[in-house]
Amino acid sequence: MPEPQFVQIKTADGLTLPGLIYRAGKTKSAAIYLHGNGSASCFYSDDERGQLAQTLAQKGISLLLFNNRGAHYVKKLVVEKQGRGRGKLYGMAFEKIKECRFDIEGAVKFLSSLGYKTFYLIGESTGANKICVYHYYHRRNLIAKYVLLGGGDDVGIYYHLLGQQKFWSLLEKSKLMIKVRHGQDYIPELLNIGELFSYQGFYDLANPDGDYNIFPFYEILNKVTLSKKTLLRHFRSLTKPTLVVYGERDEYAWGKIPEIIELLKKANPRLDYSVIPGADHACSQHQKELGNIVTNWLA
Repeated sequence: MPEPQFVQIKTADGLTLPGLIYRAGKTKSAAIYLHGNGSASCFYSDDERGQLAQTLAQKGISLLLFNNRGAHYVKKLVVEKQGRGRGKLYGMAFEKIKECRFDIEGAVKFLSSLGYKTFYLIGESTGANKICVYHYYHRRNLIAKYVLLGGGDDVGIYYHLLGQQKFWSLLEKSKLMIKVRHGQDYIPELLNIGELFSYQGFYDLANPDGDYNIFPFYEILNKVTLSKKTLLRHFRSLTKPTLVVYGERDEYAWGKIPEIIELLKKANPRLDYSVIPGADHACSQHQKELGNIVTNWLA
């Protein structure tokens, strides 16, 4: 397996994001890995991705892992502007999913500077949602293929967790706090149940009509009306070769993976689909199988 090298990704809006690259010889092909939200970080999960790096390298594909701006719950990053930097809060608690385009394009630009010509985008959990958002707004991009691993329904998860009344109440309060310029304040009601969000971050994640709501599984399967906009519009827009993978026992899918795969196939039958038997959301004990599925499909 190639040894990981520490790298830094520069984004167009002035962030410097740390990462690891596994270089597969003199290949011109590279896969970019987008992690999920919460405490996710390529530096705390690279041991799980070693299998993927190894199988990709055997097919002549390098792998770039990096901490996007949604890494960790809260992270202060320096924003470079005209030679001077100032700190700004990022991480899951403050993230806006549409800004993922800066991270992805920064990664592509970095790989291009190393001589890579062919790019693949692999997104795990929220990373899969980000691929859909990126494609929806930037369809003429340089990515050759997408891989969506366990794309999640955060809107449905929080609606289910909080209950109807509290969900809508916090969403409306978040909208108001953003309007009066307190969007970066933490939501005390969520701290009480062990969830850390700013009003801005929660509104971006939980708004049923926002860009985060890529996979509205709860809404569709339970016949609950949450959204006013067309459901699955981002997912339906995918026209590039795309592989969709779920673990059979994904703990965030309410035990309904067969139904989820069926509705995704109906929404976009042009894509390829795969379910890993016995695997959880992160395919924790099935990394070799996941690596082989992804690598063989890309190659």
